[in-house]
Amino acid sequence: MKILVIRFSSIGDIVLASPVFRCIKKQLPDAELHFVTKKSFKIVTENNPYIDRFFYYDDNLNELIKILSDENYDYVIDLHNNIRSNKIKRSLGKKTYTIDKLNVQKFLLTKLKLNLMPERHITQRSLDTVSALGVKDDGLGLDYFIPDKDVVPQQDIPASHSAGFIAVVIGANYYTKKLPVNKLKELCEKINHPIILLGGPECKEDGDDIASVDSVKIYNSCGKFNLNESADLIRKSKLVVSHDTGLQYIACAFQKPVIAIWGGTSPKLDVEPYYGSAQKRQLHENFSLNLWCQPCSKFGTKTCPLGHFKCMKKQDIDLIVGRVNYRLVKNS
Repeated sequence: MKILVIRFSSIGDIVLASPVFRCIKKQLPDAELHFVTKKSFKIVTENNPYIDRFFYYDDNLNELIKILSDENYDYVIDLHNNIRSNKIKRSLGKKTYTIDKLNVQKFLLTKLKLNLMPERHITQRSLDTVSALGVKDDGLGLDYFIPDKDVVPQQDIPASHSAGFIAVVIGANYYTKKLPVNKLKELCEKINHPIILLGGPECKEDGDDIASVDSVKIYNSCGKFNLNESADLIRKSKLVVSHDTGLQYIACAFQKPVIAIWGGTSPKLDVEPYYGSAQKRQLHENFSLNLWCQPCSKFGTKTCPLGHFKCMKKQDIDLIVGRVNYRLVKNS
């Protein structure tokens, strides 16, 4: 049996779909599993041992379809469900199973504030997509695999952080997903524990500003490490404070306690931190003000649609710090 799984983006969405690969390979051991994603997200899954072959989309859809057609798949699993994935399915002409992205329900929630979401996590719905193949949720949560070459050497972590640190993820794809820098500075100033700031090169300037609060306690790693290396820092951390972004879900894959801070998006979209049913402890806490205007978008936006950005500007930093301290003690 040969199976193709499609999920083009993003980092978080691909990680949230990771149980599908594991459950297919473990429960259908004779299956040959192929995966297609965007080339820019190659790093997210290229080390996944459950995937037998990878294909990458890089503005080459027609060429990609020709290559996939030669594979003669038995089944196509579409976990993206967009124009490109639908074109691939039509062209291959094989039996397909497609995730319901609940676009109508998400529109009603974000635009009309009518919540008809099923309260079934996106990871569970991804697994539902392959249930017709006899594949079931094993309850083991998310996966993320780091190659040996991307393990961060101990000497690359400040000596002041060698006994343990909190990872604070300061980046996100969209403005409305991120705490303002002044709020992040307040958060890091009030946390009485070594901190490593995580984010891409675009976060370096903000990271320097935040680290200026206490350059010994706060280490700005933004832009210094690739995604896998940042994931390794997540793996080494005691606890993760994060916006709604890919590293939040990578933290879940390593069963790390997560303090999740929500702005323009919301757990109501069924995308909160996910650990699997086998994990009996509550490892995450959501911080959302639950304003009438939340969520305003299913992805986040470049500006606050109403101009006030209260969902992040009004976050209670003292409350968040209190829960960070509680989690440090509880999970020690």
